[in-house]
Amino acid sequence: MNDSRIAARGIVLLGCGKMGSAMLRGWLAQGLPDASVWVVDPVPSDWVLSTCVHINADLPDDPAVVLIAVKPQMMTHALPGIADLGVDDTVFVSIAAGTPIAAFEATLGARAIVRAMPNTPAAIGQGITAMCANGKGQAFLGEAEALLSAIGAVVRVDDEGQMDAVTGVSGSGPAYVFHLIETLAAAGVAQGLPEALALQLAKATVAGAGALAQQSEETPGQLRVNVTSPNGTTQAALDVLMNEARGFPALLNEAVAAATERSRELARG
Repeated sequence: MNDSRIAARGIVLLGCGKMGSAMLRGWLAQGLPDASVWVVDPVPSDWVLSTCVHINADLPDDPAVVLIAVKPQMMTHALPGIADLGVDDTVFVSIAAGTPIAAFEATLGARAIVRAMPNTPAAIGQGITAMCANGKGQAFLGEAEALLSAIGAVVRVDDEGQMDAVTGVSGSGPAYVFHLIETLAAAGVAQGLPEALALQLAKATVAGAGALAQQSEETPGQLRVNVTSPNGTTQAALDVLMNEARGFPALLNEAVAAATERSRELARG
């Protein structure tokens, strides 16, 4: 990272659990000075304690960025403590699921606010984060993108209303894939494979297919066709999985809709 504004004025990281730690690790690896980071966390991990960042110390009066990484249910207790931080060009970036920009404006006032939704592959730098901003926050989207790119790809969403669907697809999506690995391995065991071998095959297959989908210029649909020989083994499986009534189309549509609606419920409080 090469942002003199953040390096000079500092960044406050409110909450340093798995996601906060992943971002911190990325920032430090990209060259952000330890002395430019203030971490606020009631139980910092051994790794955080091993760094030279400020931990639960007096905060700077005018940090460049305040990044809010606490769980949504802790928000009402955490926000008042940072409401007086910063000046007009301090940007508040939140990665709390289901917490709308209006909720921050209600406590922080007319500040520059960026709302972001990362996902758990951020732990290995392979996440994807969607973000949007209020009016004042628009000018800081580039800076927020630079910070969030430490944990993977970043996309911008023009309409905050789409963030609930983002949560349903990519925010919660890793859990769907992990369950696919679980069930694919279990199906292999049911067909006579040893459990360890079935799990190894399932993990490698999902990881490899995902990497191929990312790197290929062909669409996922075309990649699927490439694997499928007429009347072959893959076709037999896809006849089940692509069944409109009980296959992936129905199941995933219902699953993403449920996660999206739950995100809306959280936003409504």
